[in-house]
Amino acid sequence: MTDILLTGAGFSRNWGGWLANEAFEYLIGTPEIDDNLRHLLWTCKSKGGGFEDALAELQQEYNLRKDERTKRPLDALLAGIVGMFNYMDQAFGQTPFEPATLPLAYSIRPFLSKFAAIFTLNQDLLLERHYPADDGFISTDRRWKGWHMPGVRLLNPALQSAPHVATKAEMRVPETDPADFKEEAGLQPYYKLHGSIRWIGGGEGQGRLLIMGGNKAVEINQYPLLSWYHKKFQEYLLQHTRLMVIGYSFSDQHINNAIMNAANKGALRLFIIDPSGVDVLDKQDPRSPIRVAGPLMTSLNPCIIGASRRPLTAIFGSDRVEHGKIMRLFFGV
Repeated sequence: MTDILLTGAGFSRNWGGWLANEAFEYLIGTPEIDDNLRHLLWTCKSKGGGFEDALAELQQEYNLRKDERTKRPLDALLAGIVGMFNYMDQAFGQTPFEPATLPLAYSIRPFLSKFAAIFTLNQDLLLERHYPADDGFISTDRRWKGWHMPGVRLLNPALQSAPHVATKAEMRVPETDPADFKEEAGLQPYYKLHGSIRWIGGGEGQGRLLIMGGNKAVEINQYPLLSWYHKKFQEYLLQHTRLMVIGYSFSDQHINNAIMNAANKGALRLFIIDPSGVDVLDKQDPRSPIRVAGPLMTSLNPCIIGASRRPLTAIFGSDRVEHGKIMRLFFGV
């Protein structure tokens, strides 16, 4: 059985990271956003969307016209988003990762090291900052001597031999040759499926490699590295896999399709950690008088082996009951 982890914004939320609605509330007040952009953000929100919908609209307009008039607001919103991530990163750097001083068996880092691979939809630097710790890779799994992000290298070659503590937040770029997109023996792979705030090589070569907006699947296919990442995610899901999902809202269709495909093939066991528990899969309008299970619920319900509604700060803090449940139902220990 292959154990893998998928994290979303709700994972970083445990350390103060913002969810989409909180990101919206930051952006409407940041100085990069002028009155026109603020109006667009509010318009998208009134339609049930958020800042990513505003970004998608600006991206679509720019792709159609490729002129300065459509580029200017797009650049401004992207600058606001980058500023938001940088602000969060400064706070992450000052935030303790482990909720308390606990025995190794109840710590987060050894828990993370149990997975054959970690996949994330987050572009923040939370794990780069804190996993592994500055004094080394803390693991109870003898498979790993460390971890790495496959297919990317430091932008500054002079830093290649520097210790992790000196390079963890430095800029990175995709390897030039796709043949170098590979996992390294003895290192736990960490895949950032939607890129990173500190990766360069996006739009027109020197942009941030960030996948946001409403057309993520199409954007991903434009970048060989992220396309390879998504294929690796699909491959892992089909390896008779136990998938733990922490803090993902199940709102990205290309991710849901990969998970549902594995479930429909009988290759998947799923455990969810989310404030909504298994109800995070219910995408029906709560005002609807008729309740009918949607395709997400229908596909994934049979493969769910458990869930937790508790925050990680409790699970890896004083909540021995919930910690024991997760270890027993998912890892069988």
